[in-house]
Amino acid sequence: MSTTLIRNAPWLVALDKGSGQHEYRRNVDILFDEAGIRAIGKVDEPADTVIDGSGYMVLPGFVNIHSHPSMQTIGKGIVEELGNPKLFGSGLYDSKAPFRLHPDGYPASQQLALCELLLSGVTTVLDIPMRPYPGYVEILGRSGMRVCAAPMFASARWYSENGHHVDYAWDVADGERQFRAAIETVEEAEKHESGRLSGMIYPAQIDTCTPELIKESHRVARETGRLWQIHAAQSAVEFYEMTRRHGVTPVRWLHDLGVLGPGSSVGHGLFIDTHSWVKWPTRDDLTILKETGTSVAHCPTPFARYGHVMESLGDYLAAGINVGLGTDCHPHDFVMEMAWAAILGRVASGRLERLTTGQVFDAATLGGARALDRTDIGGLAPGMQADIVLIDIRDPAMRPVRDPLRSMIYSAGSRVVRHVFIGGQQVVRDREVLTMDMESALIDVEKWQQRSLDEAPTRSYVKLPADQLSPLSLPVAGSA
Repeated sequence: MSTTLIRNAPWLVALDKGSGQHEYRRNVDILFDEAGIRAIGKVDEPADTVIDGSGYMVLPGFVNIHSHPSMQTIGKGIVEELGNPKLFGSGLYDSKAPFRLHPDGYPASQQLALCELLLSGVTTVLDIPMRPYPGYVEILGRSGMRVCAAPMFASARWYSENGHHVDYAWDVADGERQFRAAIETVEEAEKHESGRLSGMIYPAQIDTCTPELIKESHRVARETGRLWQIHAAQSAVEFYEMTRRHGVTPVRWLHDLGVLGPGSSVGHGLFIDTHSWVKWPTRDDLTILKETGTSVAHCPTPFARYGHVMESLGDYLAAGINVGLGTDCHPHDFVMEMAWAAILGRVASGRLERLTTGQVFDAATLGGARALDRTDIGGLAPGMQADIVLIDIRDPAMRPVRDPLRSMIYSAGSRVVRHVFIGGQQVVRDREVLTMDMESALIDVEKWQQRSLDEAPTRSYVKLPADQLSPLSLPVAGSA
């Protein structure tokens, strides 16, 4: 088994297993192989590969617990300002709908997004496709990443024909067929020869699934030892739809169904009963999440574009809720997600001290690992997996290097991610993804984006061309 030694790293974020906390280690070596991390400190053992670590901060790989790589790359330059003020600013229900990616474009989108995630230091991702395509599991395996495959299934789809009301087209039998197909895909992933793929049961959204499907999917997850997640409390539209149907908040309704608890997580979880927009009389949701041991997948960036914010991340953490981070849709940039989580958390609470950089880093690593029920990822310590990210501290944006995590998150961003190892194997070298052809995927995605733009008028109830549905930021000189 080949060994790798990173020698004399001036900064290394290690996990103290006694306290369960990250800590900086200075001027240390780290020795690892495919079986895991063998030693951190001053290492005298020989190694097959020796890397001069003097220009790097060494980090554990980031754990992304909510992402849609196969569907969410063509929105770049289109959807960033799309949201409907008559639907509380959300773009989920009508304004983004005309710009769907054709399913034939899913493989290219998947590869591009996974490359982007690797280049931002993500080594483990919860991948949530709409419907898996032929070759889906093969691409996950080829990526070199740890991937938890979570194909969605639903009893209904949402839509709007007037821009101020959301309707639901129900097909319960199709939802059950989707559920069975999702389980088949999960089983295929779990059998992959790499040993890096796993599966999760994922009813799509709380408002598009029948209570029977939600409960049955949760029962199957528990009986088969799998994890379970659902989109919930992700918009004010959904909050009021669920309170209209049931008279209780989305979180309370899930609790009443008996599906919250350890091994369950909520995708987004923004619009709970304490949120200032909803004016709901109870104050129970944070307590429910805490007492049941339910995790929350927080994805601040895409919601911030609508003007939505979690109120606030510091409150969730102070309540004792396990929170991990996710990228959701583009940009698939996990360091950016950490920055927005920190900044918006302080803005929402109005208190600088409510949320620290260390807490955000914990959510990006250990919080995600806990949500995925993993104790071997999210940290660097002997015996843990060798999922390792090297940050270039020589980059001008990182200097002067006093507190390199702050420099990376608030100043440098993901461009300082230089090398990435997963399971002891290098998957990014000098910012080049070694496992997939990123340039080819980019070219294909650009073609699929143009097709989406061309077809947008046929998918919009207002029947307008793409340039009117999503105007450019500035007029083009000389255009009519």
